[in-house]
Amino acid sequence: MSVLDQMKGDFRDAMASLSSAVCVVTSAGPAGRLGFTATAVSSVTDDPPTLLVCMNRSSSQNPPLLTNGVLCVNVLSASQRSLASAFAGGLASVEDRLALATWTTGSSGSPLLESAVANVDCSVDRIMDVGTHTVIFARVTQVRTHGGRGLVYFARGYHIVGTDTDGASVTASST
Repeated sequence: MSVLDQMKGDFRDAMASLSSAVCVVTSAGPAGRLGFTATAVSSVTDDPPTLLVCMNRSSSQNPPLLTNGVLCVNVLSASQRSLASAFAGGLASVEDRLALATWTTGSSGSPLLESAVANVDCSVDRIMDVGTHTVIFARVTQVRTHGGRGLVYFARGYHIVGTDTDGASVTASST
């Protein structure tokens, strides 16, 4: 094994130690509707409110997302593990994926998941290709928060975080 291959493996193992919110990123526009599961989502700044979303350049959904120029980050709740799996490729058709939940339309025209912990609707501001991924900087146009327990990905598995309805804190319990 080469030094570079070893470093790639070590890097992936290190990143598996980084807990990330599980999101479904949706978009609608001239290239049609799409949706995919993402954990490479981060706040950039609140002035102006901006997110970054990373997507593998080899994904079939990359070109239509860039053509649409809009997206919504739907932060999944603790009960939405099966939705995360479906949007990660468990179902081939985007329409089959979208049929699994109730959606409204955001200010961008993108689908907003009704039962998400939060929805952050955006327009694409800047795009940068880095290695195997496209990094999208997205300007926030609408935010909806609903609260509740969230779904995170850590150590190559889904976990639940947040507060139960009785106020008891839950941190990284396996699902």
